[in-house]
Amino acid sequence: MTRAAYVAALLQTYRRLPGRTRTLHPGDRRLASELDRRHVPLAIARAALLLGAARRACRPSTAPPLPPIRSLAYFLPIIAELTASPPDPAYLDYLERRFTTGEPNWLPTRNSPD
Repeated sequence: MTRAAYVAALLQTYRRLPGRTRTLHPGDRRLASELDRRHVPLAIARAALLLGAARRACRPSTAPPLPPIRSLAYFLPIIAELTASPPDPAYLDYLERRFTTGEPNWLPTRNSPD
């Protein structure tokens, strides 16, 4: 996969996430390129975005609201976490399937049986 394809795929996932600002900054494109340069597998990077969004969605209802995600850099700690200890591939497949359905409420909710 070329660097341009990697960056495009990662930024496409990022753009579709709930809870982020609408603006894509030049730094996001640079960071996506840097992740490719560091040989972070696209599957791990995309999984970090999906997992981060899912974690935000599943916070306790009594917790104060979180500010919007303003940068792809928000997900760097999750990328490091998944690189060090990859999650069960079945769980990542589950998140990916939920994400790619195109449903507006693709994330499990606190009260969801999923």
